Amino acid sequence: MADSTSLNTITVNGQTYTAADYAAQQTQKAKDGSTLDKDAFLQLLVTQMRYQDPLDPQDNAQYVAQLAQFSALEQMTNVADTATAISKLVNNIDTSVLVGQLSGMIGKDIQWTTEVTEKDASGKSVTSKQTYEGVVTGVSVTDGAPSIIANVNGKSMQVSVGDITRVGKVAEAQG
Repeated sequence: MADSTSLNTITVNGQTYTAADYAAQQTQKAKDGSTLDKDAFLQLLVTQMRYQDPLDPQDNAQYVAQLAQFSALEQMTNVADTATAISKLVNNIDTSVLVGQLSGMIGKDIQWTTEVTEKDASGKSVTSKQTYEGVVTGVSVTDGAPSIIANVNGKSMQVSVGDITRVGKVAEAQG
């Protein structure tokens, strides 16, 4: 059994697997015929027709209905697989475009706000917002989420794109 704390786990019927183990198991099931695919369904249908009682044959409409249902299910599965692949492609394109745009921010001043949770003197958790300013030094993609690296007084900080509140310097007051 896999470590249940891993981020790349799949739980099926109360059993937890790593993603790689589960994929290998599904591939093996497909190879050993324990899953029903189109060819297995057609073999089952032909066998059913071969051993039916000739004096009391089943209605052909029933066979056609079963075949149509299986074909529809197969097509829906193909559409779902294609939609998943397209979704991944679009997400990759979106991430690439965002990384390209963020790269244009290198060398620029930014400001961002993050929530900081600390314990007060009585031990209660207190959440406050803290604002930082720094210079963008790079772009990072972690777990598919792009962020920027900013230098604040010689210290590098990773900043989520959603936390950025300003790009560029604040205009000085006219006096």
